[in-house]
Amino acid sequence: MRFRLIGPFQIIGDDGEVLPGGTPKVSQILALLLVHANDLVTPDTCIQELWPHDPPRSALNTVQTYVHHARRLLPRPEAGESPLTTRFGGYLLRVDESAIDVKVFEGLVARGRDELRAGRCEAAAETLGRALALWRGPALANVPAGGVLGGRVVHLEELRIRALELRVEAVARLGRLRELVPELRALVHDYPLNEWFHGQLIAALHQAGRRAEALAAYREVRRILRDELGLEPSPDVQWLHQRVLSPPRMPPASAVPPGMAVAMGAEEPPAGRGDDGDGVVVPWRGPSARLG
Repeated sequence: MRFRLIGPFQIIGDDGEVLPGGTPKVSQILALLLVHANDLVTPDTCIQELWPHDPPRSALNTVQTYVHHARRLLPRPEAGESPLTTRFGGYLLRVDESAIDVKVFEGLVARGRDELRAGRCEAAAETLGRALALWRGPALANVPAGGVLGGRVVHLEELRIRALELRVEAVARLGRLRELVPELRALVHDYPLNEWFHGQLIAALHQAGRRAEALAAYREVRRILRDELGLEPSPDVQWLHQRVLSPPRMPPASAVPPGMAVAMGAEEPPAGRGDDGDGVVVPWRGPSARLG
């Protein structure tokens, strides 16, 4: 049995078929237990998830009922107890983490980050591509997300952005950034305030010899930032704009903004900046989340 939380919540049987799910509240409790698989989940955590502000007096009994129905959705081994058990202080769902797509995603992103840190760019691009392929839409798209799951959904979306950044970085280091132009166009549409994605699109178009489109991409990010935030593009993106306007030769490394060195083809990013805290020197990081 496998569990999909990235996209609509689904329980997949051993035969690959989607199994009937429970009511929204039962699915919500089961999803909560799955994101805390193999850890004890207290009744208070369940109550916070289901009723963040004003739990009813019957909250504890209602949680017990939902857990009972969630248990019935899970297969019971031929010998032994259900994987969902009641323990002193809470509930414990014992599941192999390889059966939960969220856990697999988090593991692949961490692995891809480490591969990129070690300079194994091809492996990193492949690993991060596998991680991103797990996304079938917004996490828990068909399940209510309360006080606990809501934070988890935000975390997953931020981690997805980080995975996208790392994969673009891996491909850029391989000298194949121009291959990502279609994907980068989609990313700047989906994340219009992410200057890093805009910068990578400008760089990719420039590398492909599409200067007019690169300049149009700069004008677009400048318009978005002015209209939405009343700001000008960052110094790094402005430098990139000047690089497109005057491209004859690469300036010395000391003159290159650290965020743009890889994207624009510099052999070495300038020392002293660009490390985002997880050991990977990335072309200008922008506002995206860091791995914790």
